[in-house]
Amino acid sequence: MNTVLDLIEAFRRSQVLFAACQLGVFDAMPAAAPQLAERLQANADAMERLLDGCAALGLLRKHEGAYENTEVSERYLRSSSPDSLLGYIHYSREALYPMWGHLADAVREGTHRWTQTFGKEASLFHHFFRTDAAMRDFLMGMHGFGMQTSPKVAEAFDLARFRTLADLGGATGHLAIAACERYPGLRGVIFDLPRVTPLAREQAARSGAAERLEVVAGDFFEDPLPPADLYAVGRILHDWSEDRIARLLAKIYGALPDGGALLVAEKLLHEDGVGPAGANLQSLNMLICTEGKERSASQYTELLRAAGFAEIEARRTGVYLDAILAVKRTIEP
Repeated sequence: MNTVLDLIEAFRRSQVLFAACQLGVFDAMPAAAPQLAERLQANADAMERLLDGCAALGLLRKHEGAYENTEVSERYLRSSSPDSLLGYIHYSREALYPMWGHLADAVREGTHRWTQTFGKEASLFHHFFRTDAAMRDFLMGMHGFGMQTSPKVAEAFDLARFRTLADLGGATGHLAIAACERYPGLRGVIFDLPRVTPLAREQAARSGAAERLEVVAGDFFEDPLPPADLYAVGRILHDWSEDRIARLLAKIYGALPDGGALLVAEKLLHEDGVGPAGANLQSLNMLICTEGKERSASQYTELLRAAGFAEIEARRTGVYLDAILAVKRTIEP
């Protein structure tokens, strides 16, 4: 029964987080409830209940009527933190939460819920890029997420033998940055849409490997890929159907030299499809949002072998994203 009750109440925990972030609570700490309510133009009693709820969830500490951030909220919930997840939290509140209300319809029809939730012109990427502010908010949220996962992906395999990594759909460049910071002989290219490149340049300039990082504008489906002996796709393949994945993998394979490789960063399902729970929930999220889904290591291996890759290895990283390295080998006649 406890499991069922926990699941029934799970959305309440999310909404406490969402509301506190929307109101700017964590940026305003430390504070007492009456003063914070006045500053944020909120009801004093209601604000105290929200703050106490945040404290009960481990997001705030309360002492003699005053509140302060915990280490977790200071790192991930302050807008000024380099690891802030606020952009992804706002996106989850504004877009994902209402779409998840139509999960049963998505299961019946097998299609995303953008149209049902937001109208016929809506789509995942249209929502991300509807304004420059929305785009930055989302990408910086994903940057905070990437700062936790990309270093582990970059160290999952020894990439020291490669000379140039081109991160396709690299967004803010967190994977290329992490790889170049780990491997001093590696040059990185962050390849993404023109509107994204200013933000990528901004983040790359902050890296200790900035002199080895380049930002190039382009669409990986439509434009020529930048030359590289190592390509990377992080949280890209799970967006698409098998047909579009096959198209992209064929393009990458054709651009690679012999001995070159593709680094894939995705959350891998167990082989029976059950677990890790985060991967199963993300697969349902992809149903809600896109034409894609999460896959197991063997399912990705099948797609990579069909594209021509000969040596394929998957590794668990211990963080939210896992890693696959697929090497191109030309077989002598």
